[in-house]
Amino acid sequence: MSGKLLFMRKMRRLSPTFLSSFISHRNYSADGVWKRQCPVYGSHRSVCGISDLFSIDVKALNAYSSLENRLMLFSTMAGTILIQARDPSKLNMEMLNAIDERRYVDTWKLYEQHQQMEGFPRKSVVNRLLTGFAESLDVQWLEKAFGMVEQAFEESKQNLLEKEPLIYLSLGLAKCGLSVPASTILRKLVETEQFPPVTAWSAILAYMSQTAPGAYLAAELILEIGYLFQDGRVDPRKKSNAPLIAMRPNTTAFNIALAGCLLFGTTRKAEQLLHMMPRIGVKADADLLIVMAHVYERNGRREDLQKLQRHIDESCNLTDIQFRQFYNCLLTCHLKFGDLDSASNMVLEMLRKAKKAQNSLAAATLVLEAARNDKSLLTTHISGPNQNQEKPNGSNNNSLIENQIISYDEFSRDRNFVKLGNEAKEVLLTLLAKLQTQVELITTEHGILQPTEKIYVKLVKAFLEAGKMKDLAQFLIKAEKENSPVSNDDSALVHVIKSCISLGWLDQAHDLLDEMRFSGVRTSSSVYASLLKAYCKANRPGEVASLLRDAQKAGVQLDSSCYDTLIQSRVLQQDTQGALHLFKEMKVAKIPRGGNQEFERLVEGCAGNSEAGLMSKLLREIREGQKLDSGVHDWNNVIHFFCKKRLMQDAEKALAKMRSLGHTPNAQTFHSMVTGYAAIGGKYIEVTELWGEMKSLASSTPMKFDQELLDSLLYTFVRGGFFIRANEVVDMMEKGNMFIDKYKYRTLFLKYHKTLYKGKAPKFQTESQLKKREAALAFKKWVGLC
Repeated sequence: MSGKLLFMRKMRRLSPTFLSSFISHRNYSADGVWKRQCPVYGSHRSVCGISDLFSIDVKALNAYSSLENRLMLFSTMAGTILIQARDPSKLNMEMLNAIDERRYVDTWKLYEQHQQMEGFPRKSVVNRLLTGFAESLDVQWLEKAFGMVEQAFEESKQNLLEKEPLIYLSLGLAKCGLSVPASTILRKLVETEQFPPVTAWSAILAYMSQTAPGAYLAAELILEIGYLFQDGRVDPRKKSNAPLIAMRPNTTAFNIALAGCLLFGTTRKAEQLLHMMPRIGVKADADLLIVMAHVYERNGRREDLQKLQRHIDESCNLTDIQFRQFYNCLLTCHLKFGDLDSASNMVLEMLRKAKKAQNSLAAATLVLEAARNDKSLLTTHISGPNQNQEKPNGSNNNSLIENQIISYDEFSRDRNFVKLGNEAKEVLLTLLAKLQTQVELITTEHGILQPTEKIYVKLVKAFLEAGKMKDLAQFLIKAEKENSPVSNDDSALVHVIKSCISLGWLDQAHDLLDEMRFSGVRTSSSVYASLLKAYCKANRPGEVASLLRDAQKAGVQLDSSCYDTLIQSRVLQQDTQGALHLFKEMKVAKIPRGGNQEFERLVEGCAGNSEAGLMSKLLREIREGQKLDSGVHDWNNVIHFFCKKRLMQDAEKALAKMRSLGHTPNAQTFHSMVTGYAAIGGKYIEVTELWGEMKSLASSTPMKFDQELLDSLLYTFVRGGFFIRANEVVDMMEKGNMFIDKYKYRTLFLKYHKTLYKGKAPKFQTESQLKKREAALAFKKWVGLC
């Protein structure tokens, strides 16, 4: 009796569906029955997904012939299955043990089992898995952890996720270069009003800014978060706003994002950040002033740079390196606009101040040396040799160890995220150090600003291209007077003349030689000799005669190599009498044979791109450098001003005038126009016309589309629902391997076009309507909404 009760108890554990199917197929083999009935249900949940619970001996099952024996065997198997099915609480404990022991593979297998049985584990386990995977700093496990977060949001179970573990996971993702998921988590935190403090998310931004996509996303995040605080939208007096206020971007966050934009060339995005700063009450520190200077210089905002100069000169906590960076930016901006007077005056002013400071420094050094000599014996007698001298600090180990992360226990104890704030500042130092390496025009010596050879090269090239020979000669002569005196053969002006001769610019070289003579600056015969030979080689006898007269007026005696060249030239012209006359003149003057070949070797060496100081650098700059159209920068500033003030009719007139004067608009021009139309709103037809013009211009000129221009176009087209044009922009960006922030466009689509083309397509629609529908659905699919 007890055996039958036990048998019936086991039978009740089986699903009714399973039993009816088994009875109806009692003539089939046990193998067939098993295949038909899998999965087996216990407590209304499937456990067939776990392969290790279903190891059965089918042959033994077929050996039973009677229905009673088969039922008895299946009841026994059902009991075994129920016994072997994992207890969720036990799985949770095993997962915690596995993650604590860093057995990530086992942890993930257990997690998948739990998902099949019960769905997500309990809240504490989920968050422990996220932090455990983040601690590994392994891309594989970080991506799986991010997948868990995505799944939780998709299933509306974001209440399982806590703020601190998500911040920690985002930090780990950013450290491993996974900027997109790192930024997505931050955005999700803001959406769910679990506001991360700025000290925490600025560190995440810092690691993101190490890559081009990450730097772009960092700027986008600051713009999105800063928008919440614009124009005093958040009342700081309310206690309920305290977590939100703690998230407001600070100076460090702006410095990081701006530095990242500068390093990867997204400078117009950086300018948007600068416009936001006063609207959310962010004050500039010394670093931010210099970063602003870099942004203004890159975008050609010379007036803003000159306004900033007053703050720079009045600031008392700037270092020599920061001063050097600012004046390098100002000097570069003068060159961009073709303002050679301002640029050359800046260089001369630097030389004057440097000369004065060096004289003062030399006098002070003599006084100090005398004082040291008087006290040296007494000091040595009292304290002996100074063996406790201050050691140089060297690099303060600012280089980041990106493959390390603090443990989550340590992270969670730091409630104010002080350590993350310090990490952000360390990363900022490395970003700013990279910016410092881009300074080429100015150097510092003992805290004194001095021009480099690079600025001389750029100025000379600009003067030559503008045809301002007189201004160039006067500038170089003044520079030689202010600088340490050198021999006439090694002056900067002589090097420039040599470069012009090497490039075949003989008229410019002659003009500069005349300016030297008019200014009373003597030069050696080697310069005249080289120009004379170049004229002879070019078969320009009139210029040869003129140069000979100039040499006689200057009291310059030509060497034998010049006479040889002149005689050979006369012979080729069949002027025998002239050749004999020159030969006699050479004998009477007792000019030794051989002459000075040093100059010729120098010119030939530079022509072969070998190093020869200023001359070689000038030749390389002229050959490789592109000629700047300063008018484009002027008109870009005018158009930018009108667009900023939303005076689009004036901007259109300025653009038309720019074209009529022969200046070709560039990416910056069109970016100003597109953002200006977008600010007004509803000007989508005008933007579409601009897009058509840009495409035709790109096919006929070397104009290049950059990421910022295409991103602004894409945003405008998606906002206005012009998805055919939007898909064109997407194709162009993808062909150019440009980063696209899909999360932003997914959010934008859901905000303005959530219900667009959701139902079935109408039976009757025009070809135009069909194309629009297909384009919208294609874009929707691209952003991952279908």
